[in-house]
Amino acid sequence: MADTDAQVPVVTEEKKTEKSILTELPKVIQKSQINDGLVHGLNEVVKALDRKEAQLCILADNCEESKYTTLVEAFAAQNNIPLIHVDERNQLGEWLGLYKKDEEGNIRKLRGVSSCAIKDFGEGSTALEYTLNYAKEHSK
Repeated sequence: MADTDAQVPVVTEEKKTEKSILTELPKVIQKSQINDGLVHGLNEVVKALDRKEAQLCILADNCEESKYTTLVEAFAAQNNIPLIHVDERNQLGEWLGLYKKDEEGNIRKLRGVSSCAIKDFGEGSTALEYTLNYAKEHSK
């Protein structure tokens, strides 16, 4: 009886610790924002990539301008900066906190962002380790 009781919490903890880039990347973004280490917008992202200040770059796949995507990918590849692709501009904008909420707490005005660059991660965390490993595995 004691053996089965001891195994139950372990199984539930394993389910809680399932990680994906969609759960860990927002944590990394939030920490870097707190430490003032995040830039977004084409001009700022390209500057950070060109000066090799960026440690990680995030690019939305549904960017409206193909030249924008090509430029950011080229600068990241040229300077060996890891690049993570996310599906939605709006999702990236939500992670960056670029929205307004109504009285009920629902997101009302959401501004999409095509790219952002992280210059300072802040303190280390398991989310950061997971994100950096993901970036290394999925880099082109």
